[in-house]
Amino acid sequence: MNELAVALFAARSGSHLLEEPRSASFASFLRGFDETAFRRQLAASGYRFVGRSEPAFPRRLRSIHDPPPGLFVRGDAPLALFDRTAVAVVGARACSAYGSIVATSLGRELAAAGVVVVSGLARGIDGAVHRGALETGTTVGVLGCGIDRDYPRAHASLAVEIVRAGLILSEYPPGVEPAPWRFPARNRIVAGLTDATVVVEARERSGALITVDLALEEGREVLAVPGEITSALSSGTNALLRLGATPVTSAADVLDVLGVEPAVPSPLPAVAGPAAAVCAAIADAAITVDEVVRLTDLPAGEVAAALAELELLGLVTHADGVYRTAVSTQG
Repeated sequence: MNELAVALFAARSGSHLLEEPRSASFASFLRGFDETAFRRQLAASGYRFVGRSEPAFPRRLRSIHDPPPGLFVRGDAPLALFDRTAVAVVGARACSAYGSIVATSLGRELAAAGVVVVSGLARGIDGAVHRGALETGTTVGVLGCGIDRDYPRAHASLAVEIVRAGLILSEYPPGVEPAPWRFPARNRIVAGLTDATVVVEARERSGALITVDLALEEGREVLAVPGEITSALSSGTNALLRLGATPVTSAADVLDVLGVEPAVPSPLPAVAGPAAAVCAAIADAAITVDEVVRLTDLPAGEVAAALAELELLGLVTHADGVYRTAVSTQG
């Protein structure tokens, strides 16, 4: 099978092809297709194509029931990085501040343990987990459009950072625009590349749950971060937990399922005086500045200075008008 020709024909015809079609239209396309010239064009643009039958094609993805004919690749890292343990972290595009913090921390600590962190480069949870992983290791983004597209455009700079150490992948050649049906197709690649899928936040009908279904079909592990029972953003993840997904309260939970040792954590900075009192006040729940003042009985100025110090040390985060302890997902 000419895997590159099948991938191009599928993209141009808007079809989902696993094998070489026997149609007259494909035969006509094949007669006019110059593979050498097309591969030369790809290379000139900084891309490459790896067919499903090639040794470099990721073995986990090859084993799913509908693997793509091949992958278009952006970035110089070898696909052999998928010989390592890999985890998908997915979730809501319109995530909460808490979800973003958890995703960033999971990405950071999973990557620090040598795990390849995979997500879909979308807004929300995807973007947060990619950014976290970039702090300590390798991450891979999977597109639901052509390999030359940065979608959403707001993530163009993030995509540049990803390809410096990792990869961006797509089953679609340059020039293919995003389309709603391409994203569920993309999700099978996200799930297929990885040993496990972690869902951070998801509504009841979230697209992230499509990735879960695909992971389950392939016998891969599924894990979920518990959420507030009053939050619609947690309805999907909490439902997964009721169905038997493994709860994630730390990156150590994920690493334990995978049989991977966590990285040795760096010691936390020591704080004293007002900063220690403020840190203790925030430890139990996300609270406002006024609540910190009330709980600590410290002057507002000292609280503000302590919060600024704790933020600079990375011990607390601030979003949506509240402060919370920076999530340490190592457990």
